[in-house]
Amino acid sequence: MAVLLFFFFLLFDISRAIPVLDFSKLNGHERAKTLAHIANACEDWGFFHLVNHGIAEDLLERVKKVSTDFYKLEREENFKNSKVVKLLNETGHKKLENVDWEDIITLTDDNVNEWPSQTPGFKETFKEFRYELKKLAEKILEVLDENLGLPKGHIKKAFDGEEGENNASFGTKVSHYPPCPNPERVIGLRPHTDAGGLILLFQDDEVGGLQVWKDGEWIDVEPLKNTIVISVGDQIEVISNGRYKSAWHRVFSTTDSNRRSVASYYNPSHKATIAPAPQLIKETNEEWNQAYPKFVFGDYMSVYYQQKFHPKEPRFQAVSAM
Repeated sequence: MAVLLFFFFLLFDISRAIPVLDFSKLNGHERAKTLAHIANACEDWGFFHLVNHGIAEDLLERVKKVSTDFYKLEREENFKNSKVVKLLNETGHKKLENVDWEDIITLTDDNVNEWPSQTPGFKETFKEFRYELKKLAEKILEVLDENLGLPKGHIKKAFDGEEGENNASFGTKVSHYPPCPNPERVIGLRPHTDAGGLILLFQDDEVGGLQVWKDGEWIDVEPLKNTIVISVGDQIEVISNGRYKSAWHRVFSTTDSNRRSVASYYNPSHKATIAPAPQLIKETNEEWNQAYPKFVFGDYMSVYYQQKFHPKEPRFQAVSAM
C-alpha cells in the first residue's frame, strides 16, 4: 500500500486530490495527527480515501469478482433494454435530462430473499462484506464523535432513535456504469449530496468517473486500489451543526469501460429525530446559534426523493416546515 500511495502522490496534484488517510494510525503514536486529518477532511472535503481500514484484501477481491460476474450474468442484457438506453437511441442528438446511465440494485437485511441468486458466491460474499463494512462505519462514527467533542456513541444513538439499539439503517447499492456510446448526451449519475449519514464506497480500481465539487470545480476521485472512500451525508452535516459538510458529487459516463461501484450507507432509522448536537450549539445573550432544523429522518427522505438532484438547503427548509 505504501508503494501505491507513493505513485498516487507522484502522479496527482495532492492539493487538488481528496485526502488519503491511514485508519490504522489511530492505534499508534500518530493518533492525534490522524484524528486532525480526518476532521479536516470532513470539514474541507466531505470525502476521503481510507487505507488500512481493516477489511481483508481477499474479501475485497471476492467482492470485485462476484460484482463483475453478477452484472455479466444477471444484468447486462436487461440494461441493453432499459429505459435510458431506449431514450438515448430514440432522441437523436438531444441531451438527456432526469435520467442516469446506471444499473443498480440495493441490498438490505430486509430483502435478502431478493438478492441475486444466479451468481455463485454473491450472497455469501456480500453478507460477509456488509458485516465488515458496518463495523467499520460504527468505528468511523466514534471517531467523528471524538473529533466533534461529543460523547462516545452520540451519533449512533441519534441514528438508532428512541426505539433502542441497532435500529439504524444499513444498505448497499451495487452499481455499474456500462460503456456509453454518447457520453456527452447522458451522465452516469447526476450531481447530488448523500441524504443519509455515512457512505462507504468501494469503487472500481481502474475506471474513474466519480467527481466531487470543491471550490468551484469538479475534482476527480481517482481510483486507488482497495481503499474505501468515505462520504459525509446530510445527516452528519446536521448533527455537526454545519461543521462537517456533505459534498456534491457526480459520475460521468465513458465510451469504453464498465465502472463498478459498491456504495454502502449507514443511515438513521426512519423514525429517528435528527438535530444539531446540543454541545455544538453556541448560546449567546441574544440567540441560539442553531444552523439546522430538528426533524424526523423519514420526513427528510420524503423531501429528498423529490429533490435529490436540487440544492440541499431548500430540503432543510422544507422539512423544518413539516
